[in-house]
Amino acid sequence: MKTYDNRTQRKARTVRLSWRNRFDLPSAPAAPYRGLLDTDLEHLKSTLLKELLTSASEPEFHAPLRRAVNDAAAIAWTTAYPLLVLPELVREKAENARSYVRRQAAFRQRHAVVGGVETV
Repeated sequence: MKTYDNRTQRKARTVRLSWRNRFDLPSAPAAPYRGLLDTDLEHLKSTLLKELLTSASEPEFHAPLRRAVNDAAAIAWTTAYPLLVLPELVREKAENARSYVRRQAAFRQRHAVVGGVETV
């Protein structure tokens, strides 16, 4: 079946796909295999998390710190050297999480509801 493209007046070919003309593409993984690196990264992540949780005095910091470490590990995994990058990312993310918790506590204290009336 021939069709014509009116804009350029060139012959355009219509391709009919079937099992006979299917392309055999090599199946390559989306990311390189990092099996051993994965366990090392998890071990480093859990070590850094334990250090952060033992240094956190209030339990309200625990959930944000866990999220920060998981987020840092996810970002570090996308780099070429995740084990090298992870500690610094964890430090930055943990500081941001602590700052966020402090801001939220200050906000709650400023806008505390006492007896059904907001005290601003």
